Amino acid sequence: MSRSQPPKTHADWQALAASLTSGKGFETRAFIDDAFVAAASGETFTTTNPATGEALAEVASCDAADAELAVGHARAAFEGGEWSRLAPGRRKKVLLRLADLLEAHKHELALLDTLDMGKPVASSLGDMAGAIACFRYQAECIDKLYGEVAPTGEEALALVLREPLGVVASIVPWNFPLMMTAWKVAPALAAGNSVILKPSEKSPLSALRLAELAREAGLPRGVFQVLPGFGHTVGKALALSMGVDCLAFTGSTGVGKQLMQYAGQSNLKRVYLECGGKSPNIVFADCKDLDRVAKHAAAAIFHNQGEVCIAGSRLLVENAIREAFIDRVVAAAERMQPGDPLDPESFMGAIVDEAQYRRILGYIEKGREEGARLRAGGEATQVEGRGLFIPPTVFDGVTPEMAIGREEIFGPVLSVFGFDTEEEAVAMANDSVYGLAAGLWSQDIDRIMRVTRRLHSGQVFVNNWAGGDQTMPFGGVKQSGNGRDKSHHSLEEYSTLKSVWMSLAN
Repeated sequence: MSRSQPPKTHADWQALAASLTSGKGFETRAFIDDAFVAAASGETFTTTNPATGEALAEVASCDAADAELAVGHARAAFEGGEWSRLAPGRRKKVLLRLADLLEAHKHELALLDTLDMGKPVASSLGDMAGAIACFRYQAECIDKLYGEVAPTGEEALALVLREPLGVVASIVPWNFPLMMTAWKVAPALAAGNSVILKPSEKSPLSALRLAELAREAGLPRGVFQVLPGFGHTVGKALALSMGVDCLAFTGSTGVGKQLMQYAGQSNLKRVYLECGGKSPNIVFADCKDLDRVAKHAAAAIFHNQGEVCIAGSRLLVENAIREAFIDRVVAAAERMQPGDPLDPESFMGAIVDEAQYRRILGYIEKGREEGARLRAGGEATQVEGRGLFIPPTVFDGVTPEMAIGREEIFGPVLSVFGFDTEEEAVAMANDSVYGLAAGLWSQDIDRIMRVTRRLHSGQVFVNNWAGGDQTMPFGGVKQSGNGRDKSHHSLEEYSTLKSVWMSLAN
C-alpha cells in the first residue's frame, strides 16, 4: 500500500502503523513559539499502546517553567495583533486551510489516536470527521459574529463590540483526543485568541501533529502552542497563571472543581468546564422496534469502550418490556466485542491504560458484591494474547444506591433499572449529581415533550443517542459542567463584550 492510497483493510492499517512506528514518524517535543523543543527540565514520559503494551514514544513532560514561557509568547502574539486584529475573513482563510490539511492527513491522525489510546480505527476516523467539521464550522462563523448598535437618542452613538479574550488555555481529555481538541481550539482561535493546548498525557501524539499542520496552515508565531505533560504540573501552572485569561477544560468533575479553585486563587480567569456524566437512557414500553432501540442502547454505552462522557450508562426500562428488552440488549452486546483496534471491523478497542483497566474491573466486582445480576461480560479478555480489553458488561436489577448505578465508571459497564410510571422514570433519571446527557424512546409526542422538559440535562436525545451536528451546543448542567462546545455559542464564549458610548452633542 502506498501513502497515496488510503488504508481500508486490517492489513493496510497494520502496514501503516508499522511504517509510522518503525520510523518514529511522530513528533514528541513541545511546541512553543513556533518551534518544537524539549521540556525545560529535559523530562519525558512514556506513551504506550494499550492494545499491545508496547511503548510508542518518550514525550516531553512540560511543567511550570514551560507554561510560563508559553504564556509569555502567547501574550506577545496577542498584543502584537498579527492574529488577534486580523480581519475575520483572513482568519477564516487560515483555519479553512488547516481544516483542509486535517482532511489530507486524516488517516495518519486517526492512526495516532488509535495507537495512543486504543480506540478502534473506524471510531478514530469518525472523530477526524468531527474535528474537521468543527474547524470548518467555526471558521465560517468568524465573519458572522456581529456586534450591536444600542438604541439611543441623537446625542449619542452606543456600540457593543465583540473582542477576543486574550490567552486561552485548553486542557483536553484522552478519550477523543483530536476531536475534543478541535472543539476547544477552533472557536478560541476563530475569535482571535492565542491558544495554549495541554493534551492528556495518555494521548498526546495527535495534538503535536496538529501543531505541525497549524504552522503549515499559516497560524502566526505564538498563536498556537502545545504543552504535553501532567495535570498536576503544567496543567496546574496554566490554571494558576496570571497571564491566562480563559481556561477551557474537559475531564473529570473532581479536576474541574480544582481548576475553578485555581482560577479564584489567581486572576479570576473565565473557566468553562465539561465534566463527568452518568447519563440516563429511558425506554418506554410504547417505543417502536425493540430490536433497533436495543442496538442503539447497547452502542450508547459500549461505543469507544464506554470511555465517553455522555455514555448511556444508566438504562431505565419500563417493566412491562424489561425482560424482553434486556435480552435484546445482551444479544446486541454480543456483536460489539473488543478486537484489534487496527481492524476496521472492531466495534470496541482497548482500555486506555492499566489504571483505568483496573478501575473498571473494580467496579464490575463491586456490582457483583452489591447484588446486581450480571447478564453479560464481567471478565477481562485479551486479543491475540495481549492488551487491556474488557468486553461489554451488563448488570440488571441495579438500584439507585449501588455504586455502579451512581458513579461514573468510564468503561463498558451498563446498569439496567426498571420503572413502572413516567414520574418514576423522570425522578430516577434526575437522581444524579450529573446532568450532561439524557435520552428517551417513545412514540407518544405528548410524553416526549413532558419528559424532555423535566429532565435535568444539558442535552436530550429523543429516539436516538448522541445525535446532533456542529450547529448544536454540547455541554451539561449540575456537576457536569458549565460551558458549551460546538455551535456559534462556543465562539461567543471565547469573546468578550466592550461597550462604547460616543457623545455626539455639540
